[in-house]
Amino acid sequence: MNGYSPSQPNLSKKVIFIGVGGATCSGKTTLAKHLRSVLPGSVIIHQDDFAPPEELVPIHPIHNVQDWDDPEGAIDWPRMVTFLRRVKETGILPEDHKSHDGLNKQDPMPIPQDVLDQWRSRFQEMQDSVRNSSGVELVWGLVDGFLLYWHPGVIQALDTRIFLRVSYPTLKARRERRFGYHTAVQFSPEGSFWRDPPGYWDDIVWPAYLKAHERIFEGGDIDHGSAALVDDEQTATVSDKAMKIKVPEQNITQGEMQASESKDELSRCGQPVPRLLVLPAEDLTMEQLFTAVCDRLLSLNS
Repeated sequence: MNGYSPSQPNLSKKVIFIGVGGATCSGKTTLAKHLRSVLPGSVIIHQDDFAPPEELVPIHPIHNVQDWDDPEGAIDWPRMVTFLRRVKETGILPEDHKSHDGLNKQDPMPIPQDVLDQWRSRFQEMQDSVRNSSGVELVWGLVDGFLLYWHPGVIQALDTRIFLRVSYPTLKARRERRFGYHTAVQFSPEGSFWRDPPGYWDDIVWPAYLKAHERIFEGGDIDHGSAALVDDEQTATVSDKAMKIKVPEQNITQGEMQASESKDELSRCGQPVPRLLVLPAEDLTMEQLFTAVCDRLLSLNS
């Protein structure tokens, strides 16, 4: 998408954003990279790249450490929503967008080359069919993030929504095997390097994950519950309100107005997600996850 131009200059572009969400260490980025390898001209947009600069990351009020996981402060939501809307409108990834993707390493989870080749061919056929029948060039954007389904403005931008479900013990074990994380590089060439202090998973990461996702699932059951039902129209209405909250004109201070806006916006976050495909990532191989998502993507053309 960055520097990408369609094979026929008069074609209009249609951006398809594929959301790949789930907890930290659930396999999101690995899956997204496999999908990138078969979707023509696709790119990955990492939610982590929209984290605030290190000095603005909130301090946890109880544990007195930086909280990189709480959904309210871990992401610069207006910047991310504006970015996605801009890419949707233009079909171009801004040249000044920087990513930390190359700094963090994932454990290899290979997919057989013949499987990748088959899917690459099928998506190229889909690309050519849409171009020839409709005069439209499909532009694929893979959006991955551990808080991907918190803000309604982000949810609304996503055309397909995937959630990788993994249990607490497996997530914790994977996280503890990681040496550390490079954070967003938007504000410095190398970003910053974060290593979990003792107890960070149980004190910060897991509670934040529950906070961000429990209302997405029926009965708040993150481990076993079905995705709660909601329609796209409701999400679109909530998204518009979350991005532009109107406060009745009255004699209130600026501080009171900001507090009211903040409370109103937060009430609209972390709600059920329309058309969310929940995959039991712990029980499936990477090839099975990949195939399930590819099947969903092909259905977009039906």
